Amino acid sequence: MADQVAETAPSKTGDKPQAESNVVIETRNLSKVYRDFWGRQKVQALKALDLEVRKGEIFGLLGPNGSGKSTTIKLLLGLLFPTSGQALVFDKDASDVGKNERIGYLPEESYLYKFLNAVETLDFYGRLFDMPADVRRDRVNELITMVGLDWAKRRQLKEYSKGMTRRIGLAQALINDPELVLLDEPTSGLDPIGTREMKDLILRLRDEGKTVVMCSHLLADVQDVCDRIAILHQGELKELGRVDSLITVKDMTQVRAEGLTKEAEDEIREVIARHGGKLVAMENPTTTLEELFLKIVRDSETNPGRRSTQEK
Repeated sequence: MADQVAETAPSKTGDKPQAESNVVIETRNLSKVYRDFWGRQKVQALKALDLEVRKGEIFGLLGPNGSGKSTTIKLLLGLLFPTSGQALVFDKDASDVGKNERIGYLPEESYLYKFLNAVETLDFYGRLFDMPADVRRDRVNELITMVGLDWAKRRQLKEYSKGMTRRIGLAQALINDPELVLLDEPTSGLDPIGTREMKDLILRLRDEGKTVVMCSHLLADVQDVCDRIAILHQGELKELGRVDSLITVKDMTQVRAEGLTKEAEDEIREVIARHGGKLVAMENPTTTLEELFLKIVRDSETNPGRRSTQEK
């Protein structure tokens, strides 16, 4: 856990205010219990979640259905209140709705008005942010071009395919030019081409300096675009760290060589030099995020409870 962010008020000595923290999101022992009509515990959706999301990174919340990903996003937005613990966004409590003007949100299902076209949809959401008409017009055109829907911008959304709907949903999430973008299953229901286009758009957001948090159960998508990930299972944080570090097999060494005879393959280092082969690489091999994820889920079912989540 990072140290608590210092107050930004000037000191008595006239020092300038401190710069805003590099940590965009911080959760401290964040827990959420859903209760039934009588107040009895029904489901513990999130259990003592501790994590940080840093400025300018793509952070993935990875887990099977029901692992607490969407609950975490809703807690960060202030749509739900925690049972215990705290979530901070831009150094403010997540219940502070004022922070939401700096956030864009794409829910798992895009709840858009089907009788509006793309221009009308984005103009409507721009009005909700009280954007001036000229700024709103330029932003709408910019986003429609960005998501590749110029050719369909006058068609009603009810005529859109799933992929087109997700793209206009992303444009809606970006209408206010947010610093933080929360994406819940952004590639859900997309075909391979639509998935690739969505991932390219997410990478572009990072290149523009935005912080992106995406929930997904699609492992390849997370591995392709995320800098760091948190793996959740049954509401608990099971693993946290950089993708490249998590999928590296630490206790093995892989040697790749060129020009070796079959005989030379039996004796790695000495034989490479003796037979004139070329050592291409000697490094830790990597597994796949899918293999890591399945191992964590199986281990969790065999040995319930929190694993060590020291970041890797």
